Amino acid sequence: MRCRLIPLVLITLLTGCSALQPSGSAVPAVSSPSITLPLVASWYNGKVYYYVTTDVWPRTMAIAKGANFTPRFRDAIPPRPKPPGLKTILERIYAFPDGEQINIIPSAPEPIGPTSNNRPYSPVWQMVEVRWLMPEHQQELKSEAELLDAEAEGWVALTVTEAIVNCAVVADAEGNRLPGSQLHGLPAQPR
Repeated sequence: MRCRLIPLVLITLLTGCSALQPSGSAVPAVSSPSITLPLVASWYNGKVYYYVTTDVWPRTMAIAKGANFTPRFRDAIPPRPKPPGLKTILERIYAFPDGEQINIIPSAPEPIGPTSNNRPYSPVWQMVEVRWLMPEHQQELKSEAELLDAEAEGWVALTVTEAIVNCAVVADAEGNRLPGSQLHGLPAQPR
């Protein structure tokens, strides 16, 4: 009798657990856990995109950004000079350490979400510092092409750093965002 009681109790428990799961019936779904992370604005091809920073190398930058320190990111840096044809997961992110403007990214998911078809996009970025050499030409640069033109003119200097960051693009200024995410008001537009 005891052996028959165990399966009956198990079936009863499993039936009770299934009532907690969303199944299309009138049973209310249990809300999913969530977390709020700060959005960081960046320029990509003249359009503002927002990303979240979750992981960083080196430790000093991880502390400054309130992100996970990720020692293995150091292993992502290719040898210099980078051998021709060597593919890496790294993209570049152009940062203005003096705060003249928001960062510039050279790629973003297009469209944001699982249907993105932008093959160059990667959320793992190697930081490139941008410094204005000719302040009289300083202007808001809104794309990698504008930035590289400014470098060719001698207006800015680009310095590749060894900082690696994981910054997933999650939304844009037009309200497009990752499916299932909630956007609670867009941050103020940059200048």
